[in-house]
Amino acid sequence: MEKTNGGEAFVVSTMETVIENLGLEHTEEGINPEGTRQTEEEGHSLEDGLGPPTNQRRNLQPYSRARSFCKTYAGLFKKILLSLLCLAYAAYFLAACILDFQRALALFVLTCLVLLVLVYRVLKRFFGKKLTRCLKPFKNSRLKLWMKWVFAGVSVVGLILWLALDTAQRPEKLISFAGICMFVLILFACSKRHSAVSWRTVLWGLGLQFVFGILVIRTDPGFNAFQWLGDQIQIFLNYTVAGSSFVFGDMLVQNAFAFQSLPVILFFGCVMSILYYLGVVQWVIQKIAWFLQVTMGTTATETLAVAGNIFVGMSEAPLLIRPYLADMTLSEMHAVMTGGFATISGTVLGAFISFGIDASSLISASVMAAPSALALSKLLYPEVEESKFKNKEGVKLPRGKEKNILEAASKGATDAVGLLVNAAANLIAFLAVLAFINAALSWLGELVDIQGLTFQVICSYILRPMVFMMGVEWADCPMVAEMVGIKFFTNEFVAYQPLAQYKNKRLSGVEEWIGDEKQWISVRAEIITTFSLCGFANLSSIGITLGGLTTMVPHRKSDLSKTVISALFTGTCVSLISACVAGILYVPRGAETDCVSFLNTSFTNRTYETYVCCRELFQSTSLNDTNSPSFSGPWEDKEFSATALANCCELYTNAVCA
Repeated sequence: MEKTNGGEAFVVSTMETVIENLGLEHTEEGINPEGTRQTEEEGHSLEDGLGPPTNQRRNLQPYSRARSFCKTYAGLFKKILLSLLCLAYAAYFLAACILDFQRALALFVLTCLVLLVLVYRVLKRFFGKKLTRCLKPFKNSRLKLWMKWVFAGVSVVGLILWLALDTAQRPEKLISFAGICMFVLILFACSKRHSAVSWRTVLWGLGLQFVFGILVIRTDPGFNAFQWLGDQIQIFLNYTVAGSSFVFGDMLVQNAFAFQSLPVILFFGCVMSILYYLGVVQWVIQKIAWFLQVTMGTTATETLAVAGNIFVGMSEAPLLIRPYLADMTLSEMHAVMTGGFATISGTVLGAFISFGIDASSLISASVMAAPSALALSKLLYPEVEESKFKNKEGVKLPRGKEKNILEAASKGATDAVGLLVNAAANLIAFLAVLAFINAALSWLGELVDIQGLTFQVICSYILRPMVFMMGVEWADCPMVAEMVGIKFFTNEFVAYQPLAQYKNKRLSGVEEWIGDEKQWISVRAEIITTFSLCGFANLSSIGITLGGLTTMVPHRKSDLSKTVISALFTGTCVSLISACVAGILYVPRGAETDCVSFLNTSFTNRTYETYVCCRELFQSTSLNDTNSPSFSGPWEDKEFSATALANCCELYTNAVCA
């Protein structure tokens, strides 16, 4: 026992000596990191091999002092370094803007966004409590009720006046407004409990959708901003070609769909994973969810899931609230599924943009769908239970679990492989099945002397009234109805294919009618169709939704199966109402409004602008007795009218060209 105690005392003594030599503990007489005299006993113990010699300790003293100095002033060094970096960036930013502001526009926008975030954090940190105290009087129930009624009255009067003034020149927009009313009434008629509907949630959701549509579609700054954003995303996605060309070769990438559009899914999935690792996606989702929750009065979990669907897919969004799924009410689960059906993920959005679909319309449609999905879900399946997630603080989202940004990029690309294979498999399978169904229908039709009977033809007849109520011109209704039917019964990938083909024909200047067959649809019909197809609401998505959610909460399988069909129907109506909003707000732009200026320039190739303006010129031209053209309307008394007519006649045939 004594031997053991002596050994322990020896070990303790040795440890104390080593700790003292490393400068981690002060001794009574003296050696410390600053360097003072040690006791003689310690000196002998060090000389005997229990630590470095005294001269080595003295050599280490400058390093210890430097380390202590750096620790003491680390905060100051960090501030100085950040200040120098900010000054360097400010100089670079000013130089870029002064040299060419148009070229530096993207840098300007990104810098403004970062500054807004920083200003928001500063204001919240220093003035958040003061603002909260200032807003306390507005929590008075009577004052709050009066403000609600005043706001509701002003909104209704403003909407009526705006519709009256805006539709005076374009009365066809009233059809789209009637379409919104029709879909809302259908959903209300199918509601699980009419008396429990929260009209605050419904009206706020539809109102936010309409206001956002005005900002994006109608106002010039909003339209130009989203057009610019769509162009930047298109440029960004084009970098996929660098990787796919290296792997597959230029010929396959240029000519084959599988090697041209599908690799975009890998690239976008990689980028989204990096943004998720950095916390950018979570921050944006939480801000959107907070705004929707405060205005619409929905619960934290359902709002967060629906907001997440703007960026992630219908299987990934529920993962954001996975710990809370077991305790959510049926109405909340219905809202989560509706959000998945009504939107598309960011990765798939990249693929659709690569098809040639208008990027700004896809982005705005996906964002507009979030408040509408919550509103219509609460209209069809109102809340009748007591939710556990009514707190205003919301749900916190953790950052990615990856250790570094390279792991996040690799994981994002790897995870996107499954989505890419799923998209390719669905396209192959559904197009093959569609071809078989068309062949079978054609054979059955020929037996009773009905030629050309196909699935698309059936959809064009059945869905034509509904498409017309969305605001599509009657001549375009058959083609749009076909695409809407294909989207619902197969999927959106297949449906966007003919839309891209129609758009390419229009942009290439092909004549609208060749014989009795219409070659493309109008720009307004294109926009409406883009909005109506923007969502995962199709029959095949039922299995994806049930498979993902039942894996997370298997004991709620019966609840999910009971509400999934209702959520699919609601998600479909969300996309259709978004299309109606686009139909109300759409205004012609570009050559559609100023053909006189356009035809005053030189043009030699067929484009959509040349076709529209030449058609307008043909309609304003007549031949007199000497077969000389005479012009009316805006072309009258214009010196270049004859030259413009000659140029148009070289590209298109018309009776006035004789």
